[in-house]
Amino acid sequence: MYTDLKLDGRKPAYLQIKDYLKELILKGILRSGSRLPATRELGSVLKVSRNTVILAYQYLEDDGFIRIVKNQGAFVAPVDVAPKKATSRDGLRLDWSQRLTDLARLATELDIEKKELKWRRGMISFKSIAPDGSLFETGEFKKAFLNRLALEGQPLLNYGYAKGYKPFIEYLFDYMSSKGVNPAGKELLITNGFTEAFNLVLSALTRPGDAIICENPTHNTALKIMKLHGLDITGIPLCDDGIDPVKLEQTLAQRNFRLGYVIPSYHNPTGIVMPLEKRLAVLDSFTRHQVPLLEDGFNEELKFSGSHVAPLLALGGTGNSLIYLGSFSKVLFPGLRIGWIMCDAELISYLESMKRSANIHTSALDQALLYEYLQGGHFETYLKKVRRVYKERYERAVELATEFIPCKKIWGQGGLHIFIELEKMDAREVLAACYNRGVVFMPGDIFFTDGGGRNTFRLGIGRVRPEEMETGFRIIGEVIRSML
Repeated sequence: MYTDLKLDGRKPAYLQIKDYLKELILKGILRSGSRLPATRELGSVLKVSRNTVILAYQYLEDDGFIRIVKNQGAFVAPVDVAPKKATSRDGLRLDWSQRLTDLARLATELDIEKKELKWRRGMISFKSIAPDGSLFETGEFKKAFLNRLALEGQPLLNYGYAKGYKPFIEYLFDYMSSKGVNPAGKELLITNGFTEAFNLVLSALTRPGDAIICENPTHNTALKIMKLHGLDITGIPLCDDGIDPVKLEQTLAQRNFRLGYVIPSYHNPTGIVMPLEKRLAVLDSFTRHQVPLLEDGFNEELKFSGSHVAPLLALGGTGNSLIYLGSFSKVLFPGLRIGWIMCDAELISYLESMKRSANIHTSALDQALLYEYLQGGHFETYLKKVRRVYKERYERAVELATEFIPCKKIWGQGGLHIFIELEKMDAREVLAACYNRGVVFMPGDIFFTDGGGRNTFRLGIGRVRPEEMETGFRIIGEVIRSML
């Protein structure tokens, strides 16, 4: 016994010994009252120091698995590892599928991570529209962590406030002001990324069966959440520069909508940046029909050509019907689940209470770390670099798609993806054939509100190397040509 333990460098040796002995006790191999080897003896068997074994025994004693008797040694403590005799609980198996709520069933049905083709090692993937992590300076982030922890210390490890970390909120007020937003009468609520922000707003303002109006196609995650809330979704088709204003006005006039939702910049999935004139026209329509409008500030920071286009929230004047959702996840890195809602102070008060009841607050430590990084000026330096890199990747993607992929239209004006529209061809059949050749992407129908888009697909370009992009686009083109 004990010779089968093979120590490795993945974690401290004393923890490996502790876990090994705990497993033997739980399995009943080492029974209650059994004497463990002397520390020097076990150290010799395992080729570790006696102190390492002593430390392992101390942890086992702290956990209640052994008792150490002075001058006698270590003994296995009484541990209930299994029922003494069979009970009515033994062997109970439930069919969870028969106990699920309709919400759980719908969430599973809409879960594209489970339904769509998965990336496999060695494949070229255009599925993701996340930023390239290799462009981020982790060193500055480490410094930010150490600096903020040194400044504030223990309070950062305690509960935070539902509304958010105050210095970070103040930073975001200045940040939004730099985009042209008038902060008067507005407040901010920090959330766990876009998803929680969108969920909170829908939970506060809609009921199952309410009508919501959005672009068609639109962000798949938003579309999934709208369906989970049981909303009646109406999608307005897109023109080359964004939502069709005539169709929007006609539809708003035909029925009462509870809420509107749009993505003005680097629209997901098409990549369209809505020009100022159209933004004003969209605002006029929603204002005229008294429908509150939810603005998704998706990837605004990645604009690398043309003049600044103000968010809708900056164009809304003194009205309070606009709700802005922001996030750094798709700009810095998606593992950072920090977003925010900016809107009328009265609505934020309600949303704050809802958030407090749901998950108390967004990690104060994460907020403080991000704040330290942002206020140090590192974000501006990072943006300057990634805008140049992503501009080159986007232009190369359009060039390669034009050269290799026979299609009706290439949508996009920048950002981390392009959107391909085919001539009367099923993109899922193209995807299946490409998958067999080691290339995967997102089929476009998952973004459409009405079941359309079977002839479209999205290509994420933020995380692929130039040579991968050329190879992948070439394969997609060859597949399409073979099917024409």
